[in-house]
Amino acid sequence: MPTALTAGIDRFIDHLASERRQAAHTCSNYQRDLLRLAGFVAARQGQWSGLDSHQLRQYIAQLSREGLSGRSIARHLSAIRRFYDFLLRERLVADNPALGLKAPKSPRRLPQVADVDQLGQLLDAGADDPLECRDRAMFELMYSSGLRLAELVGADLAALDLRQGEIRVLGKGGKERLLPVGEQALKALRAWLALRHGLAAEGETALFVSQRGQRLGRRSVQLRLQRWGLHKGASQRLYPHLLRHSFASHLLESSGDLRAVQELLGHADISTTQVYTHLDFQHLARVYDRSHPRAKRQNGRGGSKSDRG
Repeated sequence: MPTALTAGIDRFIDHLASERRQAAHTCSNYQRDLLRLAGFVAARQGQWSGLDSHQLRQYIAQLSREGLSGRSIARHLSAIRRFYDFLLRERLVADNPALGLKAPKSPRRLPQVADVDQLGQLLDAGADDPLECRDRAMFELMYSSGLRLAELVGADLAALDLRQGEIRVLGKGGKERLLPVGEQALKALRAWLALRHGLAAEGETALFVSQRGQRLGRRSVQLRLQRWGLHKGASQRLYPHLLRHSFASHLLESSGDLRAVQELLGHADISTTQVYTHLDFQHLARVYDRSHPRAKRQNGRGGSKSDRG
């Protein structure tokens, strides 16, 4: 691939990491998407300055034919827009061909959530060793405070205030927010902190550490949560974002305060949080179907759920 194409990407990724303080995971995703576009441009013996909106539409159509979802294509377009904004700032191109382009729509998938009672039973299950004690503290904290996986593994010991019941996390775009921590999570965290010194390497600042004493990685958390679910008898696959989704859905279900849930989740746009209102309605619909005397068919008569106007 021509150096002129990859050099522009390298400069952009360095800009994201150093100036914009984007997470390493975000930078990696942007780099992968832009290298894919670079392959498209190189195949046509082109340069970044020569890519126009017509060619970019062809590229988007190609991604769609290859089976990418509308959401994935939207992510590609977001990366391309930001990349060209950077190239414009550096005066390497004359315009941004991605402006005005939209990804094809795909059906909106509602996030999965765990049942309140089952999640409670899983979190109440006993911890048999220091690593399980750590795992339980991690999972309690994620469900208690709605943490993203990156926020959990990035949390430092100094960010946790047990006395006030608070934790300070660094979210997307380097935005910091202060979150409350529930009593059950505080109890699990105290138990973990009593054992942490026996595992943590000297000078390690991470709240959660691995068996080798270093900051725990994302993949390790994913595997440990999956293992926890299997060993404790979960009826569905457990993964970190399931705990965050469950936190949001259960909180909204109880409070009805969409703005508060938005702030706790760290969503910049409330439309992102509104997906949980659909989950809340599904819960209400199930309660209605179970409970309302006219909701069910009786002796072949009566309206079904599809008859509700």
